[in-house]
Amino acid sequence: MGAHDYFEVTDEILAKEIPIQWKAFEKVPMAEERLPFTVRVVQDEADLRKAVQIRQAAYGRHVPELAELLRVPEPYDREKGTVVLLAESKLDGSPLGSLRLQSNRYGKLGIEQSVELPEWLKYCSLAEGTRLGVSEGRIGHVVKAALIKAFYLYCLESDIDWIVITARRPLDRQYEAFLYQDVYPSGEFIPMRHIGNIPHRVMAFEVKSGEARWAEADHPLLDFMCRTRHPDIDVNGDDLKLPNNRMRQPQFSNRIGTRQ
Repeated sequence: MGAHDYFEVTDEILAKEIPIQWKAFEKVPMAEERLPFTVRVVQDEADLRKAVQIRQAAYGRHVPELAELLRVPEPYDREKGTVVLLAESKLDGSPLGSLRLQSNRYGKLGIEQSVELPEWLKYCSLAEGTRLGVSEGRIGHVVKAALIKAFYLYCLESDIDWIVITARRPLDRQYEAFLYQDVYPSGEFIPMRHIGNIPHRVMAFEVKSGEARWAEADHPLLDFMCRTRHPDIDVNGDDLKLPNNRMRQPQFSNRIGTRQ
C-alpha cells in the first residue's frame, strides 16, 4: 500500500469477507511508510483529555445515549493494566482517534462484568480493546486501521496471548474481516451490563499467529498490518502492565514479530 492509497482503507475493505486460502507463508522485505498522523500511548492528563474528546465525539454519532457518559475520563482509563492509544493529526495536533486496551495481569477484564469467559481463555494472557473511536471522513478509515495495528503490535510485544473485544452491529463485521473468531459458538449478541445493556458480539484474536493467518487468507490489509513499518505508530512509553515499567520498540527485520 503506497502513500497514495492511504484513503482507500475503506469500511468495505474492513468488512470484506476474507476466504481462507491455505498456502505457504513467505517472508517478504519490510517497507517503510509515513502516515499523515501519529499513534502513540497516552502519557499524561492532557493526552487523556484529547483521547476522551475524540471518543465522546465518535460515540455521539453512533450511540448518543452512551456518549453523554463519556465526556470525562472513565475509571478504567487510569487503572493499572490499562493503556490508551491516541491518534493525532500532524497538521494541527488535533485528536483523530483513540483506543483503550486493558490487560488481565492485575485483575479481571471489563467484559467479565457481563460474561464468564470460556476455559480456553481464562488462563491466558489477555488484552481487551474498548472505546475505539475515530474522526469522520475518509481519514477515519485509515486511523481505525492504524489503531488496530498499534493494538496488535502492543500485544505482540507485551506477550499477550489473545485479544478480546466486544462489538455491536455492524462493527462486528470489521473484526470478523480481521479474522477475529467468536468466543461463544453461537456468535450471539449478548447484552453487556457494563455497557448499558447494549447487545455485543464477543470475539477474540490469537496474537502470535496473526500474521501467518492474514497471509494464509491473502488479507487485503496484510501489507499495511505486517509488511510495512510505520514510524508514526509508536507503542513505546510507560508501560502500565509489564513489571519493568518500560517496553522496548519492536525492531523489525523482514516481518513483524521477528525481533533483532
